[in-house]
Amino acid sequence: MQRISVLLFAAALAAPACSTGDGSGGGDDSTTCGNGVCDTGETEASCPADCTQAGDQWDQQLNSRVVDYNAALKIASLRLTGALPSMADINAVAQAPTDDAKKTAYANLINQYIATPAFTAQMMGYWRDTMKQGGSAILDTAPAFAAQLTLADGDYRQLFTAGSGNCPTWDGMTTFTSAECANGGPKAGVLTDPGVMQQFYSNFAFRRTRWVQETFACTAFPAQISATPTSAPGTNLPYTGMFPFDSIAGTDNGGRVNFHDTSAVVCANCHSNLNHIAPLFANYDMMGVYQTTISVTTPLTNTPLAVLTDYLPTGEGTAWRAGVPTPDLVSFGAALAKDPDVAACGVARVWNWALGKTDIVDTLQQVPVATIQTQVDAFVASGYKIKTLIAAVYTSDDFVKF
Repeated sequence: MQRISVLLFAAALAAPACSTGDGSGGGDDSTTCGNGVCDTGETEASCPADCTQAGDQWDQQLNSRVVDYNAALKIASLRLTGALPSMADINAVAQAPTDDAKKTAYANLINQYIATPAFTAQMMGYWRDTMKQGGSAILDTAPAFAAQLTLADGDYRQLFTAGSGNCPTWDGMTTFTSAECANGGPKAGVLTDPGVMQQFYSNFAFRRTRWVQETFACTAFPAQISATPTSAPGTNLPYTGMFPFDSIAGTDNGGRVNFHDTSAVVCANCHSNLNHIAPLFANYDMMGVYQTTISVTTPLTNTPLAVLTDYLPTGEGTAWRAGVPTPDLVSFGAALAKDPDVAACGVARVWNWALGKTDIVDTLQQVPVATIQTQVDAFVASGYKIKTLIAAVYTSDDFVKF
C-alpha cells in the first residue's frame, strides 16, 4: 500500500482547481479566505492569510492524514507474520479506551508479531528479496545469515564485518545452524559469501560490485558525483568522478580495455568507482571459490582472465570511495560499516518493505529522507540493531497514519 505516493498523486490532481479566494467560484465554492485554513482551491497567492504558513499542497495532504491503527495492524501483521491479525488482536486495539491505550496496545502487538515463529520465515523472504538470492542451499546462506542476525537483534554492520559463522543453514521453520563458508579466502560477512560470488559472477567481477553498491548503498553507479565536474581530457564532456580521471586504467596507461573512452559517454564517470572496487572480488572463480589470483574473465577475444592493470594503473590501490582506501575485503567491509549512506540504505529498505514499495534501485521508489531520518538516527544510536529498527518503523507515526 503506497500511501504517501497515493496522497501526493491526489494532491497533484487537486492542483488545477483554483479559486479567487473570495468564495465566488473558480474552484471550491466553500472556501473562505481568512478562516485560518488553507482550503481546497486556495493557494498562497490567492489566500496568503491562510496558506503562507500552511506549507505547499504536498505538505497539506500529508498533514491531513489521521492515525488508523486498524489499517496499520492489518498491513503490519501481513508483513511480519504472513497472516491477517486475529479478531482478538483487532479488538485489543479497537476497544482500548483512549488514544494512548490504543497506541500501547498496537505497539504491544507489533512486538508480539516480531516474537512469533512466523517472523523467521518473513525475514528469510525479506532478505532473499533484498539480496536477490535464494532457491538453493548455497544461494540461501547470505539471506540466512542476515535473517539470523535480525532475529538476534544483532548489529547490522556484521553483514560486512563478521569473520566467522557466515554461512548458516535454515531448516525452513525457526532454526538456523551456524556454519563456516567453505570457499576459502578472507571472511567479511556476506561480502565473501560463496553463493553471492557464484550467482553474480561476470566479466571483471562488475556484477558482484554492482550487487554490493545497489544492495547496501541503495544507488546505482556512478556511486560518487563531484560537485565540481571537470572536462574529460581532450573533450568538453563532463567528468563527474571523485577520483582523478587517470586513476583507472585505459588503453593509454596500461589497460587492455579503454575505460577512458569518451566516444559515446564518459565511461570513467561510472568506472572511477567500479574499477577501484571490482578487483577485491575478482579472485573468486565461477563457483564462488577464492583463488590466489584473479579468476574472472574479460570480454576480450578468447575471454582471457583479467589482470590488475586492466582495472587500475600500476601503483593505484583499491578503495570503497575516493579517500577511503581498502586494500583487502576485510578493510572494505569495515569501510561499509562506517559509511552513513550504508546505514541509511538499511533503514530505507525496511521502510520500503513496510510501505509496500518496490526495489529502491530497480524502480527508484524510495521513502523520502525526511520521513526516515528519525529511524536512521535511532538505528545508529541503538548500535545498528535490526529488529529494534523494524519495530520502530512499524510503530512510527508515518506508518500508522493514512
